[in-house]
Amino acid sequence: MNHSLHLTINGTAHEIVLDDPRVTLLDLLRERLDLTGTKKGCDRGQCGACTILVDGRRVVSCLSLALSFDGADILTIEGLARDGELHPVQAAFIAHDGFQCGYCTPGQIMSAVGLISEGQAEGDVERVREGMSGNLCRCGAYAGITEAVIEAHGAMTQADREKAA
Repeated sequence: MNHSLHLTINGTAHEIVLDDPRVTLLDLLRERLDLTGTKKGCDRGQCGACTILVDGRRVVSCLSLALSFDGADILTIEGLARDGELHPVQAAFIAHDGFQCGYCTPGQIMSAVGLISEGQAEGDVERVREGMSGNLCRCGAYAGITEAVIEAHGAMTQADREKAA
């Protein structure tokens, strides 16, 4: 039995037919849509490498059935940069060496974007660490990640103030 699914992914509308209702959002993105920036780490929802934004909220895509998100707006790491310019979180990760091997980086960045949009990254290092605790880094780049999130929050807040003025 086939199941029809309508998604907007990185600003592009997709109509997808699934022949298996057990397909995860992660597998749909990576295997059917060739959006391989979202990583499959533990495949158990424990590492955060597969974090994406669904309707603006952080979602661990390896545990999420694709059919559950019919009509959703999905943002992956591939859709974060705009017009050839890095998102402030991506730029801050580079500036603060918020990565080493890079495997967890897409999930870390997407989680950071979600954390900032949730208003949970307001310059408090401990709050940022707690908010990012669902994303593991085997290399231990946590200091750079935390600094990057705090800097990106400041840059995004400043940009919002400038747009409002």
